[in-house]
Amino acid sequence: MTSILFLCRMSLFFQIFPKMNLLVVLILLLSACSGTIWNNPYPSDDSGKNILYNAFAERPKHLDPVQSYSSNEILFTAQIYQPPLQYHYLKRPFMLIPQTVNKMPIVQYFDENNNLLPMESEVASIAYSVYEISIKQGIYYQPHPAFAQDDQGKFLYQDLTPGNLRDIFKLADFSQTGTRELLAEDYIHQIKRLAHPKLHSPILGLMADYIVGLREYAETLRKATAVAPKDAYLDLRNFPLEGVELVDAYTYRIKIKGKYPQFIYWLAMPFFSPVPWEADRFYAQPGLAKKNITLDWYPVGTGPYMLTENDPNRVMVLERNPNFQGEFYPAEGMPDDEEKGLLEDADKPLPFIDKIIFSREKESIPRWNKFLQGYYDASGISSDSFDQAVQLSGQGEATVTEAMTAQGIRLETAVAPSTYYIGFNMLDPVVGGRTEQEKNSARKLRQAISIAVDYEEYVSIFANGRGIPAQGPIPPEITGYREGEEGINPIVYTWQDGKAQRRSLREAKALLAEAGYPNGRDARTGTPLVLYFDVTARGADDKSLLDWMRKQFKKINIQLVVRSTDYNRFQDKIRKGNAQIFEWGWNADYPDPENFLFLLYGPQRKVGNNSGNNAANYNNAEYNQLFEQMEKMENSAERQQIIDRMVEILRQDAPWLWGYHPKDYTLYHAWYKNVKSNKLSYNTVKYLRIDPVLREQKRREWNEPVIWPIGAGVTVLFLSLVPGIIAYHRRERKVMLGRSAA
Repeated sequence: MTSILFLCRMSLFFQIFPKMNLLVVLILLLSACSGTIWNNPYPSDDSGKNILYNAFAERPKHLDPVQSYSSNEILFTAQIYQPPLQYHYLKRPFMLIPQTVNKMPIVQYFDENNNLLPMESEVASIAYSVYEISIKQGIYYQPHPAFAQDDQGKFLYQDLTPGNLRDIFKLADFSQTGTRELLAEDYIHQIKRLAHPKLHSPILGLMADYIVGLREYAETLRKATAVAPKDAYLDLRNFPLEGVELVDAYTYRIKIKGKYPQFIYWLAMPFFSPVPWEADRFYAQPGLAKKNITLDWYPVGTGPYMLTENDPNRVMVLERNPNFQGEFYPAEGMPDDEEKGLLEDADKPLPFIDKIIFSREKESIPRWNKFLQGYYDASGISSDSFDQAVQLSGQGEATVTEAMTAQGIRLETAVAPSTYYIGFNMLDPVVGGRTEQEKNSARKLRQAISIAVDYEEYVSIFANGRGIPAQGPIPPEITGYREGEEGINPIVYTWQDGKAQRRSLREAKALLAEAGYPNGRDARTGTPLVLYFDVTARGADDKSLLDWMRKQFKKINIQLVVRSTDYNRFQDKIRKGNAQIFEWGWNADYPDPENFLFLLYGPQRKVGNNSGNNAANYNNAEYNQLFEQMEKMENSAERQQIIDRMVEILRQDAPWLWGYHPKDYTLYHAWYKNVKSNKLSYNTVKYLRIDPVLREQKRREWNEPVIWPIGAGVTVLFLSLVPGIIAYHRRERKVMLGRSAA
């Protein structure tokens, strides 16, 4: 508005003084703009405010905790919802701590007759495990119209009519909001929602194997839904679930079949967050879903932030939940955390940041440029900008370039608890085998390929060095992972000069010959060995990667044919076992080796089990037996021995090319504080702090408009017009003199 008024005044000034030098006027105009940032993508009113600026590429599909299971979704849900437990922000290895509970859950074991057993009881004698969970008092939900009541305690918006919805287009259009205290029944309600037939929770199949009665409960709800009117609200309070028990207002119990120690980790995931019945009832009302007013679009939580704007094609905004209180920054961490400044905010109330603005950026280059201009507070590093941002020291360590250092930008790296791999379909007659003789031949074929495909080279070329070649399925910082010489895969590597050395192609070719394919040809028929690599549809940018993969197989004279298809078709081929070789990956749900080793557990095979995660359809009797023993054990030396044997079996059988564990590189501006990578915990925004004053100072410094070229251009233009102006005035003078003479 100020600029418009200024232009209007200058226009008037120019009318009054028509012979005013044009250059002077332009200089005044340009000087009027000093002090502003011309390229600022945000409202000027937000300058200097305590706002975190981030970006996202893919719009979240689900924000309802019963359905959400993607990393781009948990970026939001983890700030809004509060499961009972969370991971300590600073301590490593990863450690569970209370979030909404008074203390860590108490677990007790019972036999078939519901007799209490000693804690040290044999696994075989344990029929049930019961977790008792006691939540803190005084935790309140964010303001929401589902809780709004009148003076008599009647809900204002639980019986909406079409007339009530006439002027409602988004959640903020409801004029009244309310809140209430978090109760144990809210956690029970969410567990019941896992079985709701209309919600299709991705973990229902898994949890039904453990939570007592959940499978039967799902069938009960399915039948109730089938006979109910189409838009009827299914009140889960009317349907008891055997596996959950309300003890009192702040205490509940979950009953698990047998012993499943990993269940404690699920209590830190959004699936087990509280959902109040009022929210379910509110969103179930006819007409709201048509306006996109659903729990999947407008979450209701007790966490430090609430979603106040949801425009996933443009921007999503989280703002501080005014009802959040009682949580503080950790006062202790790892030995070097204090030196890094990570304990400066010890015991201070959370959160530190008032608002988070997520802007959608589909392309990496605009996002990178805005980061360099200070408009995003942190950034990943794409391959296009890697050399501009990162350099390797003489010791091979990654550091930021001088240009980044000059801007105060720092680099944080962390190995992700993930494994990217190439899998063999063990049901395929060539790479898997059917008879014992075929299986032995296929095993040596897989071992030969494991040596030939050089993942050190892959990481260097295609990941800019951001990864660690895998020695097995378990990534670093997960229990069971072995370091150094004892951790190498002896089928693929030897230990030389203090490091792993990939075996030679000569050894790979020898294994290939033993498999029945000397020099890459079938010993019986003489025909070349051709294998098929199924991938999802690729763009032109990935052609070099696929060409590289073909060359890896070609090194031992195997022809690799790439079969590209869309993702839905690819998934269908995996489910039916029609793929021969494929690429896949897995991110840890929790820091336990069971979460990776189950990916090769026989009963988890994809074929015949759509919910299974064993895409390789690997099935080894000894491995299966050890897995069933290991998964029910607490961490111990004995458990580690079993894990070691399981990994040894996998290395020998080679159902995967073990691939690599990605290493995350993230850049942060100098004003971004309290950063510590935690790839298993996503509710970390509450710990972050920014210095908005420093950010505003740097933005102005880095985005100062360069106006002298404009002034120079106008000067040149003005000077080029001078002869014409002089000639015009001379002609005008002659005309005036002529008229005077007449």
